[in-house]
Amino acid sequence: MSASGPYPAAAGRRMSTAPEPPWTILPATPVHARALAVCNIACWREAYHGLVPDHLLDAFDVDHSAASWARAARRNDGTILIARIGDEIIGFTRYGPPQEQPAVAERELAAMYVRARWYGTGLAHALLGAVLEPGRSCSLWVFDRNPRARAFYAKYGFAPDGTERAERFGAATEIRMVRPAVVSGP
Repeated sequence: MSASGPYPAAAGRRMSTAPEPPWTILPATPVHARALAVCNIACWREAYHGLVPDHLLDAFDVDHSAASWARAARRNDGTILIARIGDEIIGFTRYGPPQEQPAVAERELAAMYVRARWYGTGLAHALLGAVLEPGRSCSLWVFDRNPRARAFYAKYGFAPDGTERAERFGAATEIRMVRPAVVSGP
């Protein structure tokens, strides 16, 4: 190995020693709607147990959610990205123009979820990297009592801007985090 890194000096080309990730990230289509609904519901139940009342988590319906995701994916504007292995969706992100006016950022990360068994694998990093652009600001809402998510987003330059709101499904409070246009992140 060369002194400059993990690449063999004699090879003449860069060869990464990191294995390829087992997932593929691609835009969602209506074909993915049911698997996306299953992933979305599972992620909510894994991430928000204790933050959102159990009766709300238990009430999620796969068919209703799949119909909603199919409608969103039919727009085919590339703002819903899924991470999948085979036919299983293991994470996703949804972004687009800000929903609030006046806007505090150029784009809003409306959702980003990863199945619990994929925490710490780099999947969330890959999904966020597929969405963020260094020259564009971005905002998102996160549960105030979700230190794991808040710390994750902080690594990418997001910081609370002091704005709070009641989460629409339960009694939890969300805070807005904003990432300025010029930020270097991991």
